[in-house]
Formats: sequence, structure tokens, C-alpha cells
Amino acid sequence: MKPDEIKKLDGYFKRKFQNPSLQVKPRPRKDDSCEVYLDDEFLGVIYRDEDEGELSYNFSMAILDIDLDE
Repeated sequence: MKPDEIKKLDGYFKRKFQNPSLQVKPRPRKDDSCEVYLDDEFLGVIYRDEDEGELSYNFSMAILDIDLDE
């Protein structure tokens, strides 16, 4: 993803979840996605999807069952 896309997504996540600790960062050696962190904790991946001239972003977050017990 381009740096300006990552910056826009970073702002969107911070506003949407009202949390300035969220960070959207580029992925090493990948240009179709970026990563989302809360402080230093990895949360998930945002994938860029362009189809028939329409652009969208898909956020994927895995939740482990052990994390639900906390």
C-alpha cells in the first residue's frame, strides 16, 4: 500500500474506535496490505481490494479462544 493510503487508514481507525493508540503500519515485503496494532500488540491485517475500478479495504482479525477468557 502507498504511504498516503496507510496514513488515511490510520486516521480512520483512530477516529472510528476513538483510540489514538491504534496504529496502521506497512507490512514488510507486502504491498497489498498493512497491519493494525494497539500499542505494541498486533491486532490484524487490512487488505486492499480493487475490483472493476472500485476500491475497498478489508480488515481481518483473528481472535483466539484463550483471549476471550481474560
